[in-house]
Amino acid sequence: MAGWWRTAAAAGLMAALAACGAGETGRGAGAAGGRPVVTAGGVVIDASYAPLPGWAEDDASAAVAAFRQSCVRLLRQPASYPLGPDGLAGRVSDWVEPCRAAEQVPAGPAAARRFFEQWFQPLALGGGESGLFTGYYEPELRGSRTRTAKFDTPLYRMPPKMRRMPTRGEIQNGALARRGLELLWVDDPVDAFFLEIQGSGRVRLTDGTVVGVEYAGQNGHPYYPVGRALVRWGELDNEAVSMAAIRDWMRRNPHRMRTLKATNQSHIFFRLKDTVGARGAMGVPLTAGRSLAVDPRNVPLGVPVWVDLADAPTVGGIVRRLVVAQDTGGAIKGPVRGDLFWGVGDEAAAAAGAMRARGRAWMLVPRQRTLGISASR
Repeated sequence: MAGWWRTAAAAGLMAALAACGAGETGRGAGAAGGRPVVTAGGVVIDASYAPLPGWAEDDASAAVAAFRQSCVRLLRQPASYPLGPDGLAGRVSDWVEPCRAAEQVPAGPAAARRFFEQWFQPLALGGGESGLFTGYYEPELRGSRTRTAKFDTPLYRMPPKMRRMPTRGEIQNGALARRGLELLWVDDPVDAFFLEIQGSGRVRLTDGTVVGVEYAGQNGHPYYPVGRALVRWGELDNEAVSMAAIRDWMRRNPHRMRTLKATNQSHIFFRLKDTVGARGAMGVPLTAGRSLAVDPRNVPLGVPVWVDLADAPTVGGIVRRLVVAQDTGGAIKGPVRGDLFWGVGDEAAAAAGAMRARGRAWMLVPRQRTLGISASR
């Protein structure tokens, strides 16, 4: 879902592990990590969670629900399959009991917090270093099954195999026109472009029905970020580049928009989805504010992750919450790098487009887990 815009890490992770001991954790399944501590707000938490800023204040109920979704796919892998660099998060078999316990968690933030404290311990990603966290969303476009004066921007199907696929500029100039490849027609070329960046979305048709569209393929030409082109042109400062800034520039410069988009020769093709709704690389529904796209070479899909972020598009600029690694993205590289899913529609688009937060992250791993295993099957 994070789309196409989207190993020193292992050393940082192993450094965090070294502080927690090697081999088996030595704790019984479900045992707490240490004596409880009382926060300034009077909330009792497990001592191993004290380093996580804001842990006691987060309502992790939505994270429990997202984790349950992940468990369905997580446990389909072989029981001996290692998770994370050098099996840092154990084997799939180590997640069976926590996943079963997740089905029995009562409602409410206190029960959710107790569940994670009982079954997991936090490990600082990247040795505790700070990293970049961006955002993404599920676009909702307005569209039609047929071309009209209002709906005149095509979303193309994947063309049949060609000796040479046209570039974006050539497609804009009609290289695929009148070949029956138009999947749908939408009313906004800016929204259509950002649909490509997100990789999937939904389209509300003229009869009121809503259909889902998803990535079907790419034209094989190299991707070039249009934000970089705007910096090269002197239109934006490097620090100011964001989805929101690029969208705003396109709105203000419709006569130059096609030229800008053509600097990126890559073009994305779509197909209709069986269901409406955002799904990540795990194949499970994404949860607004609780699903995170990660680099799976550093953070295995399905695991809970605590984030402590500043300069986010929220009141006070702080995001401190438990999320679940459920997606990937081409630009998401390294252990402390994430893309937070904000949801559907204009508000989610505004938050995702403005998000360039920095902060730390902790991966939650089973308290009882098998360590020191090979990262190969």
